Amino acid sequence: QVQLVESGGGLVQPGESLRLSCAASGITFSGYAMSWHRQAPGKQRELVASITSAYSTSYADPVKGRFTIFRDNVKKTAFLQMMSLKPEDTAVYYCKATVGFTDAWGLGTQVTVSS
Repeated sequence: QVQLVESGGGLVQPGESLRLSCAASGITFSGYAMSWHRQAPGKQRELVASITSAYSTSYADPVKGRFTIFRDNVKKTAFLQMMSLKPEDTAVYYCKATVGFTDAWGLGTQVTVSS
């Protein structure tokens, strides 16, 4: 049974940093592409960053230069390092594991950026 568990969210002030973690179980983690998505109140879920099984990364324009996605295949964990956070980064952040046409989602972790 695939399970993804996000952690690391919280309340921070503008300009601060957070690191989100996504711990996976029930999958051959190294073979999966991992991605982070977010959904703000009243908005659609959007892709934030992704990393392939070959460690190729991509980022949404609003987070380029501020967020970094990486993975640890030994720990079966994907990470999202978020720096210089802005109020508009406030959202529930979800991780997703993808291989072929199969997706699995975590339940999300809340990130709130407010002074």
